[in-house]
Amino acid sequence: MTKNRIFICTFLALLSGFLSAYIGGQISLTVRSQKCQNQAWGLQQMCNAWETPGAIWQGSTTGLWTGTILGAFFGGLLTRQRR
Repeated sequence: MTKNRIFICTFLALLSGFLSAYIGGQISLTVRSQKCQNQAWGLQQMCNAWETPGAIWQGSTTGLWTGTILGAFFGGLLTRQRR
């Protein structure tokens, strides 16, 4: 049972982490690209190109850490042994 529990917790932690990294990157990108909305078209494109890598990196990293920790926590709760 212990190996199955470790496998399930690890799988849930990684799945949750990767999903949260994607969602966090998208949210961060959306929020940061709103700063560029008041620019003229050419400047808006440059602003978006400048903001995109940092936004995706920051949001994905935050989402990965948060999702992995929460996924492991809930995986542990789901697979705990009742006495």
